Amino acid sequence: MPTVRTASTVRTASTVRTATATTVRTAFASTAHDPSSARDTSTSSSTSTVHDATSPEASSPPDPRPKPTPHPNRPAAPLAGRRIRAALIGTGAIGGGSHLPALATLAEEGETEIVAAVDIDADAITAFCAEHGIPHAYTDLDRMLQEQRPDLVSICTPPTLHREQTLAALRAGAWVWCEKPPVPTLADFDAIESQEGTDGGPYAAIVFQHRFGSGARHVRRLLAEQALGRPLVAHCQTTWYRNTAYYAVPWRGRWQTEGGGPAMGHGIHQMDLLLDLLGPWSEVRAMAGRLVHDVETEDVSTALVRFENGAMATVVNSVLSPDEVSRIRIDCERATVELTHLYGHSNANWRITPAPDVPEEEAAAWQDFGADVPSSHLAQLRELVASMRARARPRSSGADGRTSLELITALYKSAFTDTTVRAGEIGPGDPYYTALHGGAPGWAPVGFTGSKCEGSQSNDSAVNDSAVNDSAVNDPASSKEVPA
Repeated sequence: MPTVRTASTVRTASTVRTATATTVRTAFASTAHDPSSARDTSTSSSTSTVHDATSPEASSPPDPRPKPTPHPNRPAAPLAGRRIRAALIGTGAIGGGSHLPALATLAEEGETEIVAAVDIDADAITAFCAEHGIPHAYTDLDRMLQEQRPDLVSICTPPTLHREQTLAALRAGAWVWCEKPPVPTLADFDAIESQEGTDGGPYAAIVFQHRFGSGARHVRRLLAEQALGRPLVAHCQTTWYRNTAYYAVPWRGRWQTEGGGPAMGHGIHQMDLLLDLLGPWSEVRAMAGRLVHDVETEDVSTALVRFENGAMATVVNSVLSPDEVSRIRIDCERATVELTHLYGHSNANWRITPAPDVPEEEAAAWQDFGADVPSSHLAQLRELVASMRARARPRSSGADGRTSLELITALYKSAFTDTTVRAGEIGPGDPYYTALHGGAPGWAPVGFTGSKCEGSQSNDSAVNDSAVNDSAVNDPASSKEVPA
């Protein structure tokens, strides 16, 4: 039976169960069951025992049997002719509001079945599974992986937990679909990639749902075919608004628990989409600042990015902007492509403006986006399931998933060192490889010693004892709910 720390008054406080004396491997945070969780961050020093709930009706009695021996890197099970067995890790706003509906839709179509859900709160997970008809509820990730042996694990927990939970799933032979941001550092990402399968999976994909849908697919094809001419100038804008109450939640605005500021937690979607459309970047020059909020991370950043194809882009990430918008604009030789939305887009959010000399028939063809498929978790999950059945590496995994995290890391290094950073230069031995603040004076947390901060745990131990919410920014008690 796993032992967990319990919050004194906050049912959804993020706590970790002790797996060994030195390392927490599979602990995870409960997500947004209680919208008032921002009001209390205290945790009890006492411990209590929870049973693994293996049915939605009630917790099961203690299992006297020894736990099965783990099966590191077991081959992925054949998927032909059957449903994909999926498990949901973390049942808060993102898990319950985005991942669960996507999995349920594919279950209705005969593609998937949701066999288990996992959360640190035994009562909450039992109620959640009962409400949604999920047959097995767990408070122990390892045990769920060993007993249910899912094909796909959907991870909806805070970023500091993503590495260990992803590694546990991969070692159990499960494919992974992990919420953004993927992990706090490039070192963590590389550790995950090293544990992926080498021939047909399992692989770990990141939730970058803005890449998916009919609009992005149509524009990506036009750019790839150079129908619009060479891309020349681009603009990538994530200008959102977060008030002081939003940052009163103690895990926000901290490197250790949020991973980064708006460049990492908010603008990552638009930057990832820009890279997906324009291809590899080559260099970045950036600035960052704390203009309003009393936080460890930045609250605004700007960057100039050059791409391998020669295009040049400006990037702005802000949580200081009352008029909120997410925007990408790409000026090509023969047309301008613009996407304007907030948290998701459909065909109507895209606009293609041809240059004056483009024939009308050709310009009209560019406007045919096909059937409208909005960007969504469902759109990405459909493609991921198809990749699983084909035993092919999915988009937004491996090197394709790493490129956005590398750009964000380079953005921080450039801003904090006042230098131009080139693609590929941040690797082992570079302080920014293991911490996005890089130990920079004025940006590193107080007490930072090079590998971790005094009084807190390193990335390997998953998360400190502060109350945290889920991996998306969605606390309705303190700010607008953000389904990003």
